Amino acid sequence: MNRLTPSYVTALVLLLIMAPFAHAEPKVTAQSEYGFITENVVTISASPDEVWQKLIYGVDTWWPKDHSWWGQDGTFTISPEAGGCFCETAGEKSAEHLHVVFVDPNKKLVMTGGLGPLQGMGLFGALTFELTEQDDSTKVAMTYRVHGYYPDGYQQLAPIVAQVQGLQLQGLANAF
Repeated sequence: MNRLTPSYVTALVLLLIMAPFAHAEPKVTAQSEYGFITENVVTISASPDEVWQKLIYGVDTWWPKDHSWWGQDGTFTISPEAGGCFCETAGEKSAEHLHVVFVDPNKKLVMTGGLGPLQGMGLFGALTFELTEQDDSTKVAMTYRVHGYYPDGYQQLAPIVAQVQGLQLQGLANAF
């Protein structure tokens, strides 16, 4: 029997409330028995440097706290160097959400690992943020390439991940 957990209901309510205002359009761009690729894109009225600063050094202000291990008690940080960490801490507790593998300031950030429940499912992915200057704004493309053994198949999981990442990227856009 399927049960609606409080966190699932909260995520669904947020999605329904924010849907009319969202600019990030979640897409599953590829899917197979081996994995999937999601892409979300927003355009932010700020320079690539301003967006980069908020993306990296302001992650705790825009990453949704309901996508955290410890809710409002968690603090997010990104160490912007190869070998760095997209981490969360809450007192003595800590978690590595993703591992930083590529940094080209104001242009591209690549981190690897499984976000949220994907981590415990043994799934692995590469999350890429690409910033492209466009006149007086910056286009931000957030792509997540996930692979691994998932016996239930990716048909239901991939769109959920795309939607959640759309909310996350919209959090960055809303920070401006």
